[in-house]
Amino acid sequence: MKADIILSGVGGQGILSIAAVIGEAALKEGLYMKQAEVHGMSQRGGDVQSNLRLSDQPIASDLIPLGQADLIISLEPMEALRYLPYLKKDGWLVTNSQPFINIPNYPEMGKVLRKIMPKSYILVPAYGAQGGRGKDLVHFFNEDGLGAIVNSSRGIITAYKQEKYARFGEEHFGDASRAAVEDMIADISQALN
Repeated sequence: MKADIILSGVGGQGILSIAAVIGEAALKEGLYMKQAEVHGMSQRGGDVQSNLRLSDQPIASDLIPLGQADLIISLEPMEALRYLPYLKKDGWLVTNSQPFINIPNYPEMGKVLRKIMPKSYILVPAYGAQGGRGKDLVHFFNEDGLGAIVNSSRGIITAYKQEKYARFGEEHFGDASRAAVEDMIADISQALN
């Protein structure tokens, strides 16, 4: 058994604590463990990362080479992108989709997630009732205009309560919901073209 794990995030998110918990659990299971960490500017929301190597055999180095990480756990999406070159081709990436915006020019979230996960489906919240529009979602879709699952549950289920669909009334809430879905599809399609 061998597992090379990179934990990444920014100062204050608990990266080093997570590494300590996983390392302690591995030692209690009788595994070998080596850890290396970087936390230079962490007190200011800077990069924090930990290389955690676990094995049932002795481990020579505490650093994970490029392209050799089995797993990256990132509590911040941009930090996941930073360490992506370390991930094996068949490795796993687990990342938070909510950014810790600590720089004035933080990139648009859809661009970051699509770069990290070019072939994955991304669940996109906040359309409709929360103010999101098609133009806000464009970067979550892949180059074929696919790959995003848009959530607008409140905007659809309670569409009859919105001024635009009030003509349907509560008794025809299904018709109001259908109209809201058709408008959402048209809005997103127009934004993608």
